[in-house]
Amino acid sequence: MSVPLGAPTDRPATIHDVATLSGVAASTVSRALSTPDRVNIRTRVRIEAAAAQLHYIPNAQAKALSSGRTGAVAVLVADITNPFYFDIIRGTQLQLKAAGYTQLLVDTEESEDVEANTLEQLRKSADGVIVTASRLPDEALAAAAAKLPMVTINRDVPGVPSVLLDTPTATNQALDHLISLGHSRIAFIAGPASSRSSHRRWESLEAAAQEHGVELVRLGPFAPHTHSGAAAADAAVHSGVSATIVFNDLIAIGMLARLRERGVHVPADMSIVGCDDIFGADFCSPPLTTVTAPVEQAGRTAVTLLLSQISPNHGAAPRRQAVLPTHLTIRASTGPAPVRR
Repeated sequence: MSVPLGAPTDRPATIHDVATLSGVAASTVSRALSTPDRVNIRTRVRIEAAAAQLHYIPNAQAKALSSGRTGAVAVLVADITNPFYFDIIRGTQLQLKAAGYTQLLVDTEESEDVEANTLEQLRKSADGVIVTASRLPDEALAAAAAKLPMVTINRDVPGVPSVLLDTPTATNQALDHLISLGHSRIAFIAGPASSRSSHRRWESLEAAAQEHGVELVRLGPFAPHTHSGAAAADAAVHSGVSATIVFNDLIAIGMLARLRERGVHVPADMSIVGCDDIFGADFCSPPLTTVTAPVEQAGRTAVTLLLSQISPNHGAAPRRQAVLPTHLTIRASTGPAPVRR
């Protein structure tokens, strides 16, 4: 692709230059770069090629660079292979791209040390950071947030803006659902010991179980991976419960496989409820009853909260917290409690 006659060479390229080179309207260029799903893929590729050739920098990013900022925002995830994070990453990426920022993605490997070291290093390479499912203590997160604009997802730390998925409400819905099916001895399969989300769900479930007069046992902690499901399933069978509410879908899917190996039928012998409604939860065998959350929206909202710190509107106080609702999605992995003989 060649630059058309009269194209600017001594000044930064504008959106109109990109439009001229790619043969579309400036509004189409804006849509292609901010909300790419709304533009035909061939048109989008042509626009992106023109923008690259002209070294076009979106206005917000240009302003950031001229002010001494990096024009980059880091997103830290605990495990990049966990499908739960896919939609968060997509949400942050789309929202940051629309605002003219580059996303830096970091896998902290479920490690406090990796997370702490990364936050320290990012002070020079990013304008802000979004931390998902942090494993650090509150004090460490608050100290890092004092040095670099930060938003947490699924972690409530005093003084640090956050986006919370209200999973305790939906896990209580799961408890109500299981009680309605006749289950009276139920297990909570806990996540990592350092997971605040796991603690929040347990505390909410424990209070609700006492109110309903049913027995709730806590099993775990378990690593949030499919391979943990075998040990979790064995623990559930040994405990004598007829139903489980599981920290996440990965563990729950691993449990389904292990229970099938043991000849324990789901849901005839044991009901399973997961959490997160990840890709695959609806077509595993049997399809998984699970907590559904607006995960991509959480990523987008986190970016909005972060950018309000980086570039606050004049006279407007940045938002400190957003709580997003969740709900229970009922599928075939839950059923009536078995009749004990």
